[in-house]
Parts: sequence; structure tokens; C-alpha cells
Amino acid sequence: MAIMNRSEINEFILVGLTDAPELQIPLFIIFTIIYLITVVGNLGLIVLISWDSRLHTPMYFFLSNLSLVDFGYSSAITPKVMSIFLLEDRFISYNGCAAQFFFFVAFSTVESYLLAAMAYDRHAAVCKPLHYTTTMTSNVCAGLAISSYVCGFLNSSIHTRNTFSFDFCSSNVVHHFFCDFPALVALSCSETYVKELVVFFVVGFNVFFALFIILISYLFIFIAILKIRSAEGQRKAFSTCASHLTAVSIFYGTVIFMYLQPSSRHSMDTDKVVSVFYTIIIPMLNPLVYSLRNKDVKSAFIKIFQGTKSSLGLSF
Repeated sequence: MAIMNRSEINEFILVGLTDAPELQIPLFIIFTIIYLITVVGNLGLIVLISWDSRLHTPMYFFLSNLSLVDFGYSSAITPKVMSIFLLEDRFISYNGCAAQFFFFVAFSTVESYLLAAMAYDRHAAVCKPLHYTTTMTSNVCAGLAISSYVCGFLNSSIHTRNTFSFDFCSSNVVHHFFCDFPALVALSCSETYVKELVVFFVVGFNVFFALFIILISYLFIFIAILKIRSAEGQRKAFSTCASHLTAVSIFYGTVIFMYLQPSSRHSMDTDKVVSVFYTIIIPMLNPLVYSLRNKDVKSAFIKIFQGTKSSLGLSF
């Protein structure tokens, strides 16, 4: 690849997950199935929560926003990955790369704050159940959600401006399956230390502030659970917390691994594998982890299914 400066670059070439020809079609089928589950699961959950008045509670309000965010940042990346597998379309324009980067960072940051808001909501429900309705009012829920989106898009604006002010003069080949910060930094021929430091502190603040809220909330939740005398009540509460904390651990673990280390320590092959989890797998898992195991959601689904069956005059 010829050496070029930033002004000459109008497109990038994404290497993708693998160059093995025999894996392209199988991986395309797998990622297509994952993406379809992601779209149906997340958008279906939004529709279900909007349709059933019994789900008009703070917890499901945050779940519907989480589903919207998961759909958003999965859609920013997965379709391009699928086109690489099927059509070998590895080219992405400079502006397209910037747009993909912007929406990915925005939605992933919003998700981190929504996870923190959900933890605070569970803290209010478990630790102060008698004051729950006065604590988690509609104004409080709306404020937490709006703040998450504002922080997410503000953070993304800073990162996008910071990243695409690099001088990309060594190559336009991105050793990744999407436009991510470590892969783009590797293409820069300008001094990146200060900008990497900015990313480290900004990402670090967003990650650890949201994670701090989650950990503090669950610390008080666990203390409250230990005070429950019923073993069955403790088991159910711990089960609910375990599901949420599993998703939190996967999400924050991969983000910390990816972004809170110097670029010199990054292995592009390792980064690609880790990135699959938080860009493609987590958006598919969240509706399952948070909702499909929930009896209220299953009850609402059965109700809407039976209503649809009755309206069509079907019987089984």
C-alpha cells in the first residue's frame, strides 16, 4: 500500500475477522442469525413494553432504552461485517468510517450509563421498596435516560474529533472489522501520545464513574438481601443480580481491556476477537438476559400472542 497523507485518504480498507475463504460463508450465516436475533429481540422488546401497560415501570423503561441502544450500535457495525463476509466489500469511505466510529462510541457510552441507571433502579426497589414510587418518578427516570444520551453523544463527539484529527499517512488498511480507536491509532504517523491520554482519561472517567455507581448500588443491594430471612427470597434476589452483573462484567471487562491500555500493548487479532463480544454478542444477549427470563415479559408475550391468534380466528 502506497504511503499517503491524510488529505489523500478518502477511504479505508477493513481487513475483517479472517481472510480464510472457507470461513466466509459459514461466518456470514452465523453473523446474519445473530443480527436477526438482535433486531427481533431488541425491537420486539420495545414494542412489547410499549404495548403492555403492566410493563410501564421504571425497570422496563430503562430496558426499552437499552434495547434501542443495543439495536443502534449493533446496526452501526454488523451489516458491514456481513457485507465483508458475503461480498468481500472491505472498503469504507473516510466519512463512513467517522460516522460508524461516532455512533458506536455514542451508543456504547449510553449503554454504560443506562446499566448504571438500572443498577440504581434495582437499589431503590430492593433497599427502599416503600419509597420506590416516590424515588423513581417519571421525571427522575426521564432525567437519567436523557443524561445517558447526552453524555454518550458528547463523549462520542470528543472522541470522533480527537481520532479523525490524526494524520493517517502510513496506510489506509484498518486491521479490524470496523473503525475502532486502537486500529485507527496504528495508522497514524503523527504524535498520538497526548490524544491517547485524552482518550484514556475520558473513557476512564465514563467507565469507572458508571461502574462505581453499579458497584455501590449492588453493595447496598447485597447487604439488603443478606437481611432477608427467607432463603427463597434471597435466592431469587441473587439470581436477578447475577444476570445483570454477568452482562455488566462482559461489557465493562471488554471495554477496559480494549481502551484502557497503551496502544503499544494492543494485539489486533486479540482486539478483534474481544470486540466481537461487545459489538455483536452483547446486543443479542441483553434481551435474553434481562427480559426473556422474566415472568412479566413472558406473560405479556403470551397475552399478545393469544390476542393475535384470536383476532385471526386461529386455534391449535
